[in-house]
Amino acid sequence: MSRPLVAGLVAEGDADGGFLSVVIPRQLRELVRDAPYAVDVEATRVAVCDREHLVAALEELAGDCHLIFARSGDRERGRSDGIRYHSHYLVPVVGLGDTEAWPLADPAVWAGLPGSDPSRLPAGPADVERIAYPREVLAATAPRRGKPVGDYFEYIGRNIDLAVLARVPGYAGWVAETRNALKGLGYL
Repeated sequence: MSRPLVAGLVAEGDADGGFLSVVIPRQLRELVRDAPYAVDVEATRVAVCDREHLVAALEELAGDCHLIFARSGDRERGRSDGIRYHSHYLVPVVGLGDTEAWPLADPAVWAGLPGSDPSRLPAGPADVERIAYPREVLAATAPRRGKPVGDYFEYIGRNIDLAVLARVPGYAGWVAETRNALKGLGYL
């Protein structure tokens, strides 16, 4: 018998949901490999909203999810681990911070897309956080087929090397916070 794990994602746009909704369950599966029992990581439930509707989106997801990831990166003051609890359901909310450049961390995944140009990608994964305008680099890297860059995010999310992504400091911090939340929920 396995224990279910349902994650929620509050995304600020469809592109966020395309990449993060795929990466989140992949990373959760890696983390729960250390669980003392089988864990069934389900598909991430996504609520796309603007900052104005963040609380409503959190409330909506809190009823169905074991933990929620908020793209906005808003963190409760006084919590060193970045985890806060939301609503009367006491669902942990882990801030994702600025994730816009994360899809650029692994040049190999972009090289696997015919027509892409990974030449503008930084030398190391940690350097993606120093890119001033990630959208411009994404647009220059993506294949030119008349598609918006966001159309490639699901592919990137499915194929990006999580070990490479873990060398991005913001991502590594998110993984550590997620591990702490999973411990608090009794998964680890």
